Amino acid sequence: MQQLKKIVTLFIGLLIGYATEAQVINKQLKVAVFAPIYLDTLFVGATYKLGNANLPKLVLPGLDFYNGMLLAIDSLNKEKQSLEVLFFDTKSNENPIEIILDKKEMQDVSLIIAAFNNRIEVKTIADFALEKNIPLLSMTYPNDGGITGNPFFAMVNPTLKTHLDAIYKFIHKTYPINHITVFKRKGTTEDMIVGSFNELNKKTQGLPLKIKTVELSDTFTTAQVQMHLDSTKENIIVCASLNEAFGYNLVKSIASSKKYKAITIGMPTWDAIKDIGKDAEIIYTTPYNYSRTDKIAQQINNQYRNNYFGRPSDMVFKGFEALYHFGKLLITYNKNLIAHLSDKSYKLFNDFDFQPVKQKNDTAIPDYLENKKIYFIKKVDTQIKVVY
Repeated sequence: MQQLKKIVTLFIGLLIGYATEAQVINKQLKVAVFAPIYLDTLFVGATYKLGNANLPKLVLPGLDFYNGMLLAIDSLNKEKQSLEVLFFDTKSNENPIEIILDKKEMQDVSLIIAAFNNRIEVKTIADFALEKNIPLLSMTYPNDGGITGNPFFAMVNPTLKTHLDAIYKFIHKTYPINHITVFKRKGTTEDMIVGSFNELNKKTQGLPLKIKTVELSDTFTTAQVQMHLDSTKENIIVCASLNEAFGYNLVKSIASSKKYKAITIGMPTWDAIKDIGKDAEIIYTTPYNYSRTDKIAQQINNQYRNNYFGRPSDMVFKGFEALYHFGKLLITYNKNLIAHLSDKSYKLFNDFDFQPVKQKNDTAIPDYLENKKIYFIKKVDTQIKVVY
């Protein structure tokens, strides 16, 4: 309850205290931040609608992203850095995105940071960024939003294709002679995942992987999985589905018998599945590797606990890193920021490797910039570490 009161107070500050929707460090270079907060769902004017009820789940990711930004502002203030940060709720009925982009204060913005959850919003803000030559950092999925011909649009969260390329290279390097069993469910995305692996297997300069694909229904049984496992060898399993329930049940089925030794390689969606990998060995990909034990992470943990009486989610860390890291790069490189997004000068947790992507070879202008840095996270029971 204490945490809820603190958050409601923060929301009222957003509604009343920040008339220009801005948190100011010092007026100079300007950063605009977009995130889904759903203030209209929670408030009538300045009155909180929900009383003592818990905050709806749809509010939490954007709110945590915003809270991370506030912590970063505190850190930048202590370092006497010069930035002005504007924060906008992408779900506002009174101020929809199109109206926000026409605001006077948006016309001299030097950087846009966004936590998207809607493809249409991606395109609208990306078109504005291209028109104004403003770097736009997309921190979350959906990452591309169908963007083309926009060298100012930078995806921090890589596409699924990039993840699949990295997974194939990892398997080819780590398990080149093993038999690989790929489990999938019926679906267009699943067909694309399997097709990508098969295409990469055809193009590899080394020996192709020995891949067997098995399709399961959503109601598959443990026996249907284990009939494809070998008790005499280490089984290398790939889950070719983004469906979280399918992945969770697959890992659970593989781990249910100690008779089989297996490593299951999963999709980037596994980063959000809290209990996956219990009593099992799994590997999954992510562009974000937040160690919660180093000095900076402990400072964020302590600040968040003191301010909001809880434990910070990964979205808090994303918000903090986005504003602190890229904000300091903006201060250093100003109008040349877009050419220095991979600079490691102010690294906090993650390396970034932004590369231009052209979907057609005959175009001179890249369709977007994409972070190609992928971390491979290994989880054995509750132990987590980076393996690649």
